[in-house]
Amino acid sequence: MTDQAQAAAAHAMHVFVVTPERALYEGEAASVVAPAYDGLVGVLPRHAPFLSLLGTGDLVLRTPEGELRFHVSGGFVQVVENVVRVVAEKAEPAAA
Repeated sequence: MTDQAQAAAAHAMHVFVVTPERALYEGEAASVVAPAYDGLVGVLPRHAPFLSLLGTGDLVLRTPEGELRFHVSGGFVQVVENVVRVVAEKAEPAAA
């Protein structure tokens, strides 16, 4: 891996957003803001391992292509080894 690729990888996380019916997003993100059960949670690269229930609200991903928003409800968010998994009971793209 080149120095530039290593630097880019250090500033991004791999993110999955899924529901029982479908996968909504899989790719890189520089940050994630999730509506946890008891408030908003911000996740940046190299975040400590973390697991929380999801509440209801907007999940915001800052990706190389721009900001993505999903309205989510129920489920959980997990962060392990620079991978963020959002498993929502319900999720749909949110209006910008």
